Amino acid sequence: MTLQTFLLLAVALLAVGLYGALSQQSIVMIMMGLELMVNAVIVAGAAFWFYVSPARPDGQVVVLVAVTLMAVEMAMGFAVAIAIFRSGEIDMTDMAAELKD
Repeated sequence: MTLQTFLLLAVALLAVGLYGALSQQSIVMIMMGLELMVNAVIVAGAAFWFYVSPARPDGQVVVLVAVTLMAVEMAMGFAVAIAIFRSGEIDMTDMAAELKD
């Protein structure tokens, strides 16, 4: 596969994630869109590192760190979404404005 193919995949993931994050009102669906966008950045970064310096392992280490950080970020985000849902049965973004009290 060429660099252009990987970048096309990254652009497609970014577009689908952006559409999902902007068009949905469910907190979980918005977070899934954000996860797709982060995955697009990781795919593009991994492709650049593979084609710039394939013999050096530093690109693989950075990609593994990015994937680990993304997993931790999403786990924390889902924990916050679950806490918001449990506090007042709120699962939509427009309903979260009622939590100001």
